[in-house]
Amino acid sequence: MFASNPVNQYLRAVARANGEGVDTAPAALATADAIGRPSVRIILIRQVDDRGFVFYTNYSSRKAADLTANPRAALCQHWPTLEEQIRIDGSVRLVDPAESDAYFAGRPRESQIGAWASDQSAELDSRAVLEARCREIDARFEGKPVARPPFWGGFRIVPERIEFWYGRPGRLHERLLYERFADGWRTRWLYP
Repeated sequence: MFASNPVNQYLRAVARANGEGVDTAPAALATADAIGRPSVRIILIRQVDDRGFVFYTNYSSRKAADLTANPRAALCQHWPTLEEQIRIDGSVRLVDPAESDAYFAGRPRESQIGAWASDQSAELDSRAVLEARCREIDARFEGKPVARPPFWGGFRIVPERIEFWYGRPGRLHERLLYERFADGWRTRWLYP
């Protein structure tokens, strides 16, 4: 029933959840800055494979600053209708620029323009300023593909621990923990 590799277990869970109409892309991303101040926000998981869990952002954002200063993070996905939760902890690496380019090329043009126009996490004087920047960027790329900004790309969380939580009656939930060791993944069950 359970895969020996947690990424395979995760991909099975995603397929099952998607089959039930659950949007499995959103996840809470927890980071900490250089002095340990935590921060959490929702991101969208865009790729999962044996290398890890990928999301994209502006490299000037608060999350990117945190990850640069302290390259460790945690993800949490909760699918209440299925009574399932998945937690992922690990180290963080930048995604290869070619991989970021490929992902960016597949985004809607409006999102590509928005990536150029937004100085993510910086103070914004007014919505009109952002909209004017969008018009300027749109005009700059009129009639041609929008290139990926050099300040935008992906981060990959390389998992060291992945926990699967399954809700059960009487709060006797099932918790299956995968931990990475030098010789591979090991599993153990945890009390609820």
